[in-house]
Amino acid sequence: MRGPRPTALILSESQRHGLETLIRRHSSPQQIALRSRIILAAADGLNNSQIARTLTISIPTARAWRDRWIALQAIPYDDLTVADRLADAPRSGRPPRITAEQVCRVVALACEAPATSGRPITHWTGREVADEIIRRGIVDRISPRHAGRLLKTERPQAPPGAALVDTRARRGLRGGRRGDVLLVS
Repeated sequence: MRGPRPTALILSESQRHGLETLIRRHSSPQQIALRSRIILAAADGLNNSQIARTLTISIPTARAWRDRWIALQAIPYDDLTVADRLADAPRSGRPPRITAEQVCRVVALACEAPATSGRPITHWTGREVADEIIRRGIVDRISPRHAGRLLKTERPQAPPGAALVDTRARRGLRGGRRGDVLLVS
C-alpha cells in the first residue's frame, strides 16, 4: 500500500547552485552536505523513501529536511542563505545561571593566592574555591565540582614550545649559542 506523495520541492537556480557548492566545498560540515543532498534529491523528484534508500538515512530524516526547506521557502533567499536554511534550529534549554562576568570573577579569584583570602592552604581545591565564591557573593550556590570545571580549560596553559627562547639565536643567525634566552622587558 502506497502512502501519500510528499510535497513537491522546487529550487531556483541560485538555490541549486548554493546547495551544490556546499556539497563540493571541503570545509562544509558533513551534516550540512548531507542535508544539501537531501534537498537536491527532493527537488529532483525523489520521494522520502527513495531519498532515504539512496543516502542511507532514515525516512523521518528525509521528511524532516524536506518539510523544513519547504517551510522556509517563503523567506526570500537574500534574507536567509542556503547555509542558514540547513543549519540546526536553536535548541531549548535552561539559560546559564552563571554569567560571563561571574566566570571572570571566579578566574580572578583562582589567580589570587589562597592566603590573601585568609585560607590556610597553599593551593586552591574545588571545595575551597566553591566556598570562597559563595563567601564573596559571586554566586548564591555552586558545587565544588562545577567550580573546578569553571577553572579547567581544554588547551594547554602555556603556548607550545619555549616562549622566551630566541629562535634566531638557536639557528645561529645572531651569533649566539644555541638556546640563548631572550630577555623580554
